[in-house]
Amino acid sequence: MDYKTYFTTQPTDKIAKDLIGRPLYFNNGEKLGGYIVEAEAYMGKRDRAAHSYNGRRSPANEGLYGAGGTLYIYSQRQYFFFDVACQEKDEPQGVLVRAIEPIWGINTMIKNRNGKTGPLLTNGPGKMMQALGITSRKWDLHFLTDSPFEIDLDDKSKRIPQEIVASSRVGINQSDPLWANKPLRYYVKGNPYVSKMKKRDFAQNNGWA
Repeated sequence: MDYKTYFTTQPTDKIAKDLIGRPLYFNNGEKLGGYIVEAEAYMGKRDRAAHSYNGRRSPANEGLYGAGGTLYIYSQRQYFFFDVACQEKDEPQGVLVRAIEPIWGINTMIKNRNGKTGPLLTNGPGKMMQALGITSRKWDLHFLTDSPFEIDLDDKSKRIPQEIVASSRVGINQSDPLWANKPLRYYVKGNPYVSKMKKRDFAQNNGWA
């Protein structure tokens, strides 16, 4: 399945859930990456937590308005975040990839993270991008196929979790409990690379079947 079909023919929350277990690569001379273990769906203009809520549109969030499969890379403080637009052009929904279990290029990712190892390497969206060596919004607005990023959509490459948990998203303003509490965050139960996963909850085999 091609990216445009994948990111436009199913609801955004289903895309976020389906991405769990798929490989995410960044190949800019060396292949870095791992299996997606945590992702959040943002449902567009009606979603108070979305950057496009109520039709907000600016050069900063234009990537969300691109056709499904367009990268929306944004920054907060010194960190960068990896979001993929979903649905047709001008329908600003997207999925934020929050964490990967690192597999490819681990030594380079450790260097990029200034020596951080284990779950601290990639257990959060900013950490993940730092591990991949992303230090700018250079690839914002690019379609996935026109960037060094790749999400492997071949089901044979996908790892199957024992259980995928649906929960409320991280860091959403509680002044709007309706959207703050919607179960739009998906993650591999017990995987140590999921953000905020407590050590006591780590699962055998990192939660994979």
